[in-house]
This record gives sequence, structure tokens and C-alpha cells, in this order.
Amino acid sequence: MKTIEALQWRYATKKFDNAKVLPGDKIETLKKAFNLTATSYGLQPIKLAVVHNKDIQSKLVGFSLNQKQVATASHVFIICIERKVDKKFIENYFNNVHKIRATSNEILDPFKNFLIGDFENKSVDEITNWAINQAYLALGTLLTVCAAEGIDACPMEGFEPEKYDELLGLDKMNLKSVLVLPVGYRADDDLFQDFKKVRRPLSDVIIEF
Repeated sequence: MKTIEALQWRYATKKFDNAKVLPGDKIETLKKAFNLTATSYGLQPIKLAVVHNKDIQSKLVGFSLNQKQVATASHVFIICIERKVDKKFIENYFNNVHKIRATSNEILDPFKNFLIGDFENKSVDEITNWAINQAYLALGTLLTVCAAEGIDACPMEGFEPEKYDELLGLDKMNLKSVLVLPVGYRADDDLFQDFKKVRRPLSDVIIEF
């Protein structure tokens, strides 16, 4: 599908076909797309948990406002943020830049030191909110790639992060779940797939100078 046609085709899937499973190459595409998403400073304070276990998915329904998509989807993607973005985290990022690009420390150090100082002056809440913004960037990337690949998805904010973190052990990995994205294939009888997309007219949302 062409880009706009694909975006017209996608919708927040309310009912997945429980019998259909996304092939491995589609999941790999989504994983790579997540890893390639833009993030502020390129720091990637986010990780993606991928659940493909029906028993776990069923347990997650109770922590997801009883939204059945979590159980019937092929896979459930959970976008998480790092609980701690500190000097060590930033230094690891620049070590990776040096390793991949062979950029000298002489060039990297000024920006690295700026970021370390900047983040040391931020409150925990400021850093958390910043990281959450990066999670939403990743969600946008995943939704667009899902549309382009003919994959159905349903972005969710309505869930209990603490319960997810406890069940999956994310808290022990110093991660906090922020967004949930069940993915798979829509059920034939999902009535929402036939609804016309409701959007404000372009003239109302685009400002040109």
C-alpha cells in the first residue's frame, strides 16, 4: 500500500483474530523499526518488551481495563522507559558512538559533558517525563510501520504499569512500562474496521506561511 492509503487503512483494532500469528519476519521488522526510531539526543532511554505467550497475555488483560485485545493479539509490545538516566547511561551512549563511528573523544567529550551536566541538573520527574516523550515517538514509528506492513495494532494507555512491571519483572530490570501495543491481524467481524476515519479537515490542522 502507498503511505496515505496505508494510514487510511489502519485503525485502533478492537478485535484480533486469535488464530492468526504474525510471521517472524514481520516481528523482526517491528523490532528494527523500534530501534531505529528517533529519540532526543539519540540516547534511546527506551526498551521494548515483546510478549508472545498466551498465558501471560491472558493475565495482562486484568491489568489492562479488561481490554481483550491484549489476549487475542498475536504479540503484545510494551514500550518501557529506563528508570535511571544518569552519568553512566550517557557515558555508555558515547562509548557506543566512539565504537561505531570511531569518532575521537576529543570531538565527543564537549557534548558528552554538556549532557551529563544537563541531566544532573534535572529532577527525577523531569527526566521521567522526557523519557516518556521518547516512548511516544517510538509508538508513532511503530504505528506507521504497522500500517505500511499491513499489521493491525491498538495503542493503549489504559493499563496498570505497576502490575505489568511486577508480572513481567520489568521493575527488576530498572524499567517502567509506559505504553502497550497489541499487534496482529484484525478479526473479520470487528465492526470498527468499516467505520469511516474521523479527522478534522486539513484546512483546520495545517498552518502555512
